[in-house]
Amino acid sequence: MNYAKNILETIGNTPLVKLNKIVEDIDALVLAKVETFNPGNSVKDRMALKMIEDAEADGRLKPGGTIVEGTSGNTGMGLALAAIVKGYKCVFVISDKQSKEKMDILRAVGAEVVVCPTDVEPDDPRSYYSVSKRLAEETPNAWYVNQYDNPSNALAHYEQTGPEIWKQTEGKITHFVVGVGTGGTVSGVGKYLKEQNPNIKIWGIDTYGSVFKKYHETGIFDENEIYPYITEGIGEDILPDNVDFSLIDGFTKVTDKDAAIYTRKIAKDEGIFVGNSAGSAVKGLLQLKEHFTKDDVVVVLFHDHGSRYVGKMFNDDWMKEVGFLD
Repeated sequence: MNYAKNILETIGNTPLVKLNKIVEDIDALVLAKVETFNPGNSVKDRMALKMIEDAEADGRLKPGGTIVEGTSGNTGMGLALAAIVKGYKCVFVISDKQSKEKMDILRAVGAEVVVCPTDVEPDDPRSYYSVSKRLAEETPNAWYVNQYDNPSNALAHYEQTGPEIWKQTEGKITHFVVGVGTGGTVSGVGKYLKEQNPNIKIWGIDTYGSVFKKYHETGIFDENEIYPYITEGIGEDILPDNVDFSLIDGFTKVTDKDAAIYTRKIAKDEGIFVGNSAGSAVKGLLQLKEHFTKDDVVVVLFHDHGSRYVGKMFNDDWMKEVGFLD
């Protein structure tokens, strides 16, 4: 009989799906790595399990412990699924800009959720970085995950996601396009692919209000680049250790409005119901179209599922409220 011994064994081996109508202006073959097929419906399941297993192995996470993390939702879901199977408690700190669905989903899988304000400096004691660190220190037998700087994050994608993409494209991939947040996916996949073929181009998708693009191009961390934005799951107001800028060939920035509109467009044009960062990635891909030729094989990663955004990007009233729909 063919079955998984628990839900964690179903993580990975997600499909590559050809995009058609939405990329008809692009000459290349464009393939989406649809990470919603993971059990927690996002790419973050991969690194969540890897971070937990590595912390168990070296004693940072002890039996019956509490996992504490600041998350925009998806990493929390991956950590929660692994915690259920392995017998840990979870406390997740989330910023108030994240969708209500993400908070409800985390509570549904047994996590305690603490909500913090978005519009504060990273080192402000109310920020989700500061609160998650403090709770980890105050909670007995707790382990603070710190996905931004935890090397197991990028390692998961170096060991799994990169090799999967290489195998699925039979080594024909020429470009990898992905939204950059913690940096684990872009750096892990990028490192693996460039080791196989240094000519493969790695493109990061950034958002307005984030520091990545300017920092990559100038080496300057410009605080004037930082301001609140609506797009979820990509961009940062810090430089996570997991972002290896030397592996990234370039960034393109996508507006909040374009990201939201293209999130809806992917569902209507392709029948693929995915989240906000996928909208950013597809719009970014279209902005980069002069970099692709008809012989290229472009892989774009779709991070998470559309069900997490039904109250926001997929809701006409919300879209009108923020000025994205007439």
